[in-house]
Amino acid sequence: MYNILADITVGVHFLFILFVVCGGLLVVYWPKMAFLHLPAAIWGTLVEIFNCVCPLTPLENHLLSLAGQGTYEGDFIVRYLIPLIYPEKLTVNIQYVLGGVVIVVNIIFYTIAVLKYRKRAR
Repeated sequence: MYNILADITVGVHFLFILFVVCGGLLVVYWPKMAFLHLPAAIWGTLVEIFNCVCPLTPLENHLLSLAGQGTYEGDFIVRYLIPLIYPEKLTVNIQYVLGGVVIVVNIIFYTIAVLKYRKRAR
């Protein structure tokens, strides 16, 4: 059971990261999504830039420990998603770049959303 919970937590973690990076695209089509996306994008950016630990990481590790797993080995989620979430050679400088990418991508999406909203308002 703990393996399944750990896999679900990793999946949620991955989806949250995807939402942080690409959620601005949803705002282009559904402007009210900004109320969910902006806090998530700010959180994700701060976690990367200030090298904080996301609360999902200790939860994943705790569940894996309860499941008797000491390493990320095994199924599809662990094999393919973990390397995306936790790259092997992640450095502080790479984290700064990733935080910057989140900011730039979302500035682009929000600019498009604002322009679209203004055009619709006319």
